[in-house]
Amino acid sequence: QVRLVESGGGLVQPGGSLKLSCVASGFTFSNYYMSWVRQTPGKEYEWVSSINTDSSIIHSEDSVKGRFTISRDNAKNTLYLQMNNLKPEDTVLYICAQGYGLGSQWGRGTQVTVSS
Repeated sequence: QVRLVESGGGLVQPGGSLKLSCVASGFTFSNYYMSWVRQTPGKEYEWVSSINTDSSIIHSEDSVKGRFTISRDNAKNTLYLQMNNLKPEDTVLYICAQGYGLGSQWGRGTQVTVSS
């Protein structure tokens, strides 16, 4: 079965950086688009960024362009999200998703809190 396990979240000051990781198992990781989504306090999913199988196509939501970078290592079955210049409004649960956009399978997420 599909398993996605996120890590790397935490408390960071505004302007700081974090790198999230998602280790995938139970499917052929290199065959799938992968995405990061975030869950709002109202429990809705918002799309953050997606990457295709060979990292040649990356799409990101406008508010994170220039600050967040999605990447993947197919040899390690791992998806990453480098987050720079973090803002208080980036404080939410970040979730790894299999597929493009909001995806179709999800991990449990890792909490990012941006506060001074």
